[in-house]
Amino acid sequence: MNVVTKGDAGQPARDVLADAALDQLFRKAHTHYAWLDKPVPEAVLRELYDLAKWGPTTANSGPTRFIFVTSEAGKARLLPAMSDGNKDKTRTAPVNVIVAWDTEFYEKLPKLMPHADARSWFAGKPAAIEHVGKLNVGLQGAYMMLAARSLGLDCGPMGGFDAEAINREFFADGKYKVAFVCNLGYGDESKAFPRNPRLDFDEACQIF
Repeated sequence: MNVVTKGDAGQPARDVLADAALDQLFRKAHTHYAWLDKPVPEAVLRELYDLAKWGPTTANSGPTRFIFVTSEAGKARLLPAMSDGNKDKTRTAPVNVIVAWDTEFYEKLPKLMPHADARSWFAGKPAAIEHVGKLNVGLQGAYMMLAARSLGLDCGPMGGFDAEAINREFFADGKYKVAFVCNLGYGDESKAFPRNPRLDFDEACQIF
């Protein structure tokens, strides 16, 4: 059951997620390397995106594109680009997500930010395009993983791959650029590694 907290004066009350939900999203979630032989339906991937898309991005630009690889043919294209240590976990995962950013994301801004001429902030400005694309693909990739966990999926993000090879194979026109690859599915808990420690608040945070 959610715990209801009182809102500030004039503000609605907010619900605090129950410990079980926080455990599922953060405290007890693992990076998974081994997967149960259980498919992820397309409907779940659509629901995942419909949650993740609401996370904030610069100028509501939403530059991230998610390529869900689920078929044997798709995996055959992806596997040669993965590092040796990531090949087997990629092959056996029900879904491999190529998390990429669109170098022409600003063309969608008339839809996404209709009240301003936001397209002009980026068109013809490669440094601004790259800054916003690379910043927000990390944010949206994280939203995607939290959305996946909220729907009962497990995640295995990976950085060990040949980015140029993935871009050539999947984005030959050069429009999209891969940021990272994330496996999705139902993790085999019996093969999960123990959680590694994290920095304490005083080691990682300051308050001014």
